[in-house]
Amino acid sequence: MRKIIVSSKSRATQNSASVKEYIASLDDEQSVTDCRVLIEMMQRISGHEPKMWNAGTIGFDTYHYKYDSGREGEGHVIGFYPRKGKITVYLMDGTLRYSGLLAKLGRHTATGYCVYIRRLSDVELPILEQIVQKSYEYIKSQDGHIHQILWRTAQK
Repeated sequence: MRKIIVSSKSRATQNSASVKEYIASLDDEQSVTDCRVLIEMMQRISGHEPKMWNAGTIGFDTYHYKYDSGREGEGHVIGFYPRKGKITVYLMDGTLRYSGLLAKLGRHTATGYCVYIRRLSDVELPILEQIVQKSYEYIKSQDGHIHQILWRTAQK
C-alpha cells in the first residue's frame, strides 16, 4: 500500500455493509443497472472487489493519506456514489487533469474531484472508462507524493 499526501479535508470510512444489498435497495431499476456497469468497470480496472464507504459510496482499492495537520487514514482509489437522479464518480486526483477527455464525455458536470452524471446513457462509456483508468493508474503510481488535488476551475 502506498502513502499519498493530500490536502482535501474529506474523510472516507470503509465499512462492512454489503454492496449487493445496497444496490438491491435502490428503488430505480436504471440506477441498479448503471451501478452494475460501473462496478464491473471499476473492478476490472482496479482488480479489487467493491467495498462500501461511508453511507453510500462504492469504492475500489485503497490508498493511505496524510494531511498537513498530521491526520491520516485510508481512502478509496476510485469509486462512485449512486443517488436518486445522479451518479457521482470520484477521481481522487482531481478532474482538472482530465479536462480534455471530460469535454468528450457527454452530458455531465464536474467539480474538484467529482464527475456528476444523471445516467450512464448520457455519456460515452469508453471515455468514462479511459478517465477512470487514468485516474487509477495515476494514484497508484505516486509513491505517496500527491500534495494536492488538481481542482477543476471551470464548469462545462
